[in-house]
Amino acid sequence: MSRQVKIKKLSLFTGKTEDTTDYVAEEKPLHLFVNTTFWATILCSPTSLRELAVGHLLSEGVLKSTQEVTDVILKEADGICYVKLKPTVEVADRVRLSRLHTRVIPSACGSGSPYQFTGRTPKVDSPLIVSAQIIFNSVNQLNFRAEGFRQTGGLHVAAIYKADGSMIALAEDVGRHNAVDKVIGMVALKQGNFSEYFLALSGRISGDVVFKAAKVGLPIVASLSAALSSGIDMAETTNLTLVGFVRGKRMNIYSAPERITV
Repeated sequence: MSRQVKIKKLSLFTGKTEDTTDYVAEEKPLHLFVNTTFWATILCSPTSLRELAVGHLLSEGVLKSTQEVTDVILKEADGICYVKLKPTVEVADRVRLSRLHTRVIPSACGSGSPYQFTGRTPKVDSPLIVSAQIIFNSVNQLNFRAEGFRQTGGLHVAAIYKADGSMIALAEDVGRHNAVDKVIGMVALKQGNFSEYFLALSGRISGDVVFKAAKVGLPIVASLSAALSSGIDMAETTNLTLVGFVRGKRMNIYSAPERITV
Protein backbone atom coordinates (compact mmCIF):
# COMPACT_ATOMS: atom_id res chain seq x y z
CA MET A 1 0.00 0.00 0.00
CA SER A 2 3.00 2.30 0.55
CA ARG A 3 6.53 2.61 -0.80
CA GLN A 4 9.62 4.18 0.71
CA VAL A 5 11.29 6.85 -1.43
CA LYS A 6 14.30 9.12 -1.10
CA ILE A 7 13.47 12.80 -0.70
CA LYS A 8 15.19 16.12 -0.04
CA LYS A 9 13.33 17.78 2.83
CA LEU A 10 13.44 21.58 2.84
CA SER A 11 12.68 23.60 5.96
CA LEU A 12 11.48 27.17 5.41
CA PHE A 13 12.21 27.90 9.08
CA THR A 14 15.92 27.12 8.88
CA GLY A 15 16.49 27.36 5.13
CA LYS A 16 18.31 24.02 5.27
CA THR A 17 17.77 20.80 3.33
CA GLU A 18 18.08 17.23 4.55
CA ASP A 19 18.41 14.00 2.58
CA THR A 20 16.00 11.49 4.09
CA THR A 21 13.30 8.96 3.19
CA ASP A 22 9.51 9.10 3.30
CA TYR A 23 6.54 6.87 2.52
CA VAL A 24 4.20 7.47 -0.42
CA ALA A 25 0.94 5.75 -1.29
CA GLU A 26 1.16 3.26 -4.16
CA GLU A 27 -1.14 3.50 -7.16
CA LYS A 28 -1.28 0.62 -9.64
CA PRO A 29 -3.67 -0.53 -12.39
CA LEU A 30 -6.05 -3.44 -11.91
CA HIS A 31 -7.38 -4.81 -15.20
CA LEU A 32 -10.82 -6.22 -14.44
CA PHE A 33 -12.50 -8.86 -16.60
CA VAL A 34 -16.03 -10.25 -16.33
CA ASN A 35 -15.64 -13.84 -17.49
CA THR A 36 -13.20 -13.23 -20.36
CA THR A 37 -14.57 -9.83 -21.37
CA PHE A 38 -12.57 -6.76 -20.40
CA TRP A 39 -14.57 -4.47 -18.16
CA ALA A 40 -12.25 -1.67 -17.01
CA THR A 41 -8.84 -0.72 -15.69
CA ILE A 42 -9.09 0.62 -12.14
CA LEU A 43 -6.22 2.71 -10.78
CA CYS A 44 -6.05 1.77 -7.12
CA SER A 45 -4.01 0.81 -4.09
CA PRO A 46 -2.78 -2.79 -4.56
CA THR A 47 -4.58 -4.28 -1.54
CA SER A 48 -7.85 -6.24 -1.13
CA LEU A 49 -8.08 -6.54 -4.92
CA ARG A 50 -10.55 -9.45 -4.96
CA GLU A 51 -12.85 -7.48 -2.68
CA LEU A 52 -12.40 -4.39 -4.86
CA ALA A 53 -13.37 -6.33 -7.99
CA VAL A 54 -16.50 -7.86 -6.45
CA GLY A 55 -17.54 -4.66 -4.69
CA HIS A 56 -17.07 -2.59 -7.84
CA LEU A 57 -19.21 -4.91 -9.95
CA LEU A 58 -21.92 -4.95 -7.27
CA SER A 59 -21.96 -1.19 -6.84
CA GLU A 60 -22.08 -0.65 -10.60
CA GLY A 61 -24.98 -3.05 -11.09
CA VAL A 62 -23.16 -5.71 -13.10
CA LEU A 63 -23.65 -8.16 -10.24
CA LYS A 64 -26.89 -8.56 -8.30
CA SER A 65 -25.31 -10.67 -5.58
CA THR A 66 -22.21 -12.73 -4.88
CA GLN A 67 -24.33 -15.83 -5.51
CA GLU A 68 -23.82 -15.13 -9.22
CA VAL A 69 -20.03 -15.46 -8.86
CA THR A 70 -18.42 -18.85 -9.43
CA ASP A 71 -14.80 -17.78 -9.02
CA VAL A 72 -12.53 -14.78 -8.61
CA ILE A 73 -9.11 -15.31 -10.15
CA LEU A 74 -6.49 -12.73 -9.24
CA LYS A 75 -3.17 -12.65 -11.07
CA GLU A 76 -1.55 -10.11 -8.80
CA ALA A 77 1.81 -10.02 -10.58
CA ASP A 78 0.06 -9.08 -13.83
CA GLY A 79 -2.49 -6.77 -12.24
CA ILE A 80 -5.37 -8.81 -13.71
CA CYS A 81 -8.56 -10.04 -12.04
CA TYR A 82 -11.16 -12.33 -13.65
CA VAL A 83 -14.61 -12.49 -12.04
CA LYS A 84 -16.31 -15.62 -13.33
CA LEU A 85 -20.11 -15.64 -13.37
CA LYS A 86 -22.71 -18.36 -13.69
CA PRO A 87 -23.75 -19.16 -17.27
CA THR A 88 -27.30 -17.99 -16.52
CA VAL A 89 -26.14 -14.38 -16.01
CA GLU A 90 -26.69 -12.25 -19.10
CA VAL A 91 -23.54 -10.15 -18.83
CA ALA A 92 -24.25 -8.10 -21.96
CA ASP A 93 -27.63 -6.99 -20.59
CA ARG A 94 -26.11 -6.02 -17.24
CA VAL A 95 -23.45 -3.95 -18.93
CA ARG A 96 -26.03 -2.23 -21.11
CA LEU A 97 -28.13 -1.26 -18.07
CA SER A 98 -25.19 -0.11 -15.97
CA ARG A 99 -23.91 3.46 -15.91
CA LEU A 100 -21.89 4.67 -18.84
CA HIS A 101 -18.27 4.76 -17.80
CA THR A 102 -14.81 5.11 -19.20
CA ARG A 103 -12.67 2.02 -19.62
CA VAL A 104 -10.01 3.56 -17.42
CA ILE A 105 -11.25 4.50 -13.94
CA PRO A 106 -8.82 6.97 -12.32
CA SER A 107 -8.32 7.15 -8.58
CA ALA A 108 -9.39 10.80 -8.62
CA CYS A 109 -12.99 10.69 -9.82
CA GLY A 110 -14.40 7.18 -9.99
CA SER A 111 -16.61 5.61 -12.61
CA GLY A 112 -18.10 8.77 -14.03
CA SER A 113 -21.04 11.02 -13.35
CA PRO A 114 -23.94 9.44 -11.42
CA TYR A 115 -26.25 11.25 -13.83
CA GLN A 116 -25.05 8.98 -16.63
CA PHE A 117 -27.04 6.09 -15.18
CA THR A 118 -29.37 4.83 -17.88
CA GLY A 119 -31.41 2.26 -15.94
CA ARG A 120 -33.63 2.52 -12.88
CA THR A 121 -32.19 4.63 -10.06
CA PRO A 122 -31.77 2.51 -6.91
CA LYS A 123 -34.09 3.20 -3.96
CA VAL A 124 -33.02 2.48 -0.40
CA ASP A 125 -35.66 0.71 1.71
CA SER A 126 -34.36 0.15 5.23
CA PRO A 127 -35.80 0.66 8.74
CA LEU A 128 -32.29 1.22 10.15
CA ILE A 129 -32.03 3.88 12.87
CA VAL A 130 -28.67 4.86 14.35
CA SER A 131 -27.89 7.26 17.17
CA ALA A 132 -25.99 10.43 16.32
CA GLN A 133 -23.36 9.56 18.92
CA ILE A 134 -22.59 6.23 17.24
CA ILE A 135 -22.32 7.97 13.87
CA PHE A 136 -19.92 10.50 15.39
CA ASN A 137 -17.81 7.87 17.15
CA SER A 138 -17.62 5.68 14.04
CA VAL A 139 -16.46 8.47 11.74
CA ASN A 140 -14.13 9.90 14.37
CA GLN A 141 -12.20 6.65 14.74
CA LEU A 142 -11.50 6.22 11.01
CA ASN A 143 -8.21 8.11 10.92
CA PHE A 144 -7.03 6.32 14.07
CA ARG A 145 -7.56 2.98 12.36
CA ALA A 146 -6.18 4.09 8.97
CA GLU A 147 -2.55 3.05 9.27
CA GLY A 148 -1.80 3.73 5.62
CA PHE A 149 -3.11 7.27 5.85
CA ARG A 150 -1.04 8.00 8.94
CA GLN A 151 2.06 6.70 7.18
CA THR A 152 1.59 8.39 3.80
CA GLY A 153 -1.12 11.06 4.10
CA GLY A 154 -2.25 9.95 0.63
CA LEU A 155 -5.08 7.48 1.23
CA HIS A 156 -8.82 7.57 1.79
CA VAL A 157 -10.49 5.25 4.29
CA ALA A 158 -13.97 3.73 4.32
CA ALA A 159 -15.66 1.42 6.80
CA ILE A 160 -18.97 -0.35 7.28
CA TYR A 161 -20.53 -0.55 10.73
CA LYS A 162 -23.45 -2.21 12.43
CA ALA A 163 -26.07 -0.03 14.12
CA ASP A 164 -24.40 -0.57 17.50
CA GLY A 165 -21.13 0.89 16.20
CA SER A 166 -19.21 -2.35 15.78
CA MET A 167 -17.02 -2.32 12.68
CA ILE A 168 -17.30 -5.17 10.20
CA ALA A 169 -15.08 -3.93 7.34
CA LEU A 170 -12.42 -1.27 6.75
CA ALA A 171 -10.30 -0.47 3.69
CA GLU A 172 -7.94 2.22 2.45
CA ASP A 173 -7.22 3.30 -1.10
CA VAL A 174 -5.88 6.19 -3.13
CA GLY A 175 -9.43 6.57 -4.54
CA ARG A 176 -12.34 7.22 -2.19
CA HIS A 177 -14.68 5.28 -4.48
CA ASN A 178 -12.22 2.34 -4.49
CA ALA A 179 -12.19 2.29 -0.68
CA VAL A 180 -16.00 2.16 -0.78
CA ASP A 181 -15.96 -0.67 -3.33
CA LYS A 182 -13.48 -2.61 -1.20
CA VAL A 183 -15.62 -2.55 1.96
CA ILE A 184 -18.72 -3.38 -0.08
CA GLY A 185 -16.87 -6.39 -1.49
CA MET A 186 -15.67 -7.44 1.97
CA VAL A 187 -19.19 -7.42 3.38
CA ALA A 188 -20.77 -9.03 0.31
CA LEU A 189 -18.32 -11.93 0.35
CA LYS A 190 -19.34 -12.54 3.98
CA GLN A 191 -23.01 -12.51 2.89
CA GLY A 192 -23.76 -9.46 5.04
CA ASN A 193 -27.11 -7.63 4.95
CA PHE A 194 -26.34 -4.09 3.79
CA SER A 195 -29.73 -2.75 4.92
CA GLU A 196 -28.62 -3.29 8.53
CA TYR A 197 -25.34 -1.38 8.22
CA PHE A 198 -24.06 2.11 7.50
CA LEU A 199 -21.05 3.44 5.59
CA ALA A 200 -18.50 5.86 7.04
CA LEU A 201 -15.70 7.46 5.05
CA SER A 202 -13.07 10.17 5.21
CA GLY A 203 -13.47 11.76 1.78
CA ARG A 204 -15.96 14.09 0.14
CA ILE A 205 -19.36 12.55 -0.56
CA SER A 206 -19.97 12.71 -4.29
CA GLY A 207 -22.93 11.43 -6.25
CA ASP A 208 -20.72 8.55 -7.39
CA VAL A 209 -20.18 7.37 -3.81
CA VAL A 210 -23.85 7.74 -2.89
CA PHE A 211 -24.89 5.81 -6.00
CA LYS A 212 -22.62 2.91 -5.01
CA ALA A 213 -24.00 2.81 -1.47
CA ALA A 214 -27.62 2.98 -2.65
CA LYS A 215 -27.02 0.31 -5.28
CA VAL A 216 -26.23 -2.29 -2.61
CA GLY A 217 -28.84 -0.98 -0.13
CA LEU A 218 -26.72 0.87 2.44
CA PRO A 219 -29.17 3.33 4.07
CA ILE A 220 -26.73 5.80 5.68
CA VAL A 221 -23.51 7.39 4.43
CA ALA A 222 -21.56 9.60 6.85
CA SER A 223 -18.27 11.38 6.27
CA LEU A 224 -15.68 13.48 8.02
CA SER A 225 -15.66 15.68 4.93
CA ALA A 226 -18.12 17.72 2.90
CA ALA A 227 -21.04 16.56 0.81
CA LEU A 228 -21.09 17.66 -2.82
CA SER A 229 -24.28 18.84 -4.52
CA SER A 230 -24.25 15.70 -6.67
CA GLY A 231 -24.14 13.60 -3.49
CA ILE A 232 -27.09 15.43 -1.98
CA ASP A 233 -29.12 15.14 -5.19
CA MET A 234 -28.42 11.42 -5.44
CA ALA A 235 -29.22 10.87 -1.74
CA GLU A 236 -32.59 12.60 -2.10
CA THR A 237 -33.38 10.59 -5.22
CA THR A 238 -32.47 7.26 -3.62
CA ASN A 239 -33.91 7.96 -0.12
CA LEU A 240 -30.48 7.58 1.47
CA THR A 241 -29.50 9.39 4.66
CA LEU A 242 -26.51 11.60 3.92
CA VAL A 243 -24.38 13.05 6.72
CA GLY A 244 -21.37 15.30 6.26
CA PHE A 245 -18.88 17.29 8.36
CA VAL A 246 -19.03 14.73 11.17
CA ARG A 247 -16.51 16.46 13.40
CA GLY A 248 -16.26 18.74 16.43
CA LYS A 249 -19.35 17.23 18.07
CA ARG A 250 -21.62 18.25 15.18
CA MET A 251 -22.81 16.92 11.85
CA ASN A 252 -24.87 18.09 8.86
CA ILE A 253 -27.75 15.83 7.82
CA TYR A 254 -28.74 16.54 4.23
CA SER A 255 -31.44 13.95 3.56
CA ALA A 256 -33.71 11.38 5.25
CA PRO A 257 -32.90 12.63 8.80
CA GLU A 258 -35.38 10.23 10.40
CA ARG A 259 -32.72 7.51 10.44
CA ILE A 260 -30.55 9.52 12.87
CA THR A 261 -31.65 9.83 16.52
CA VAL A 262 -30.28 12.16 19.17
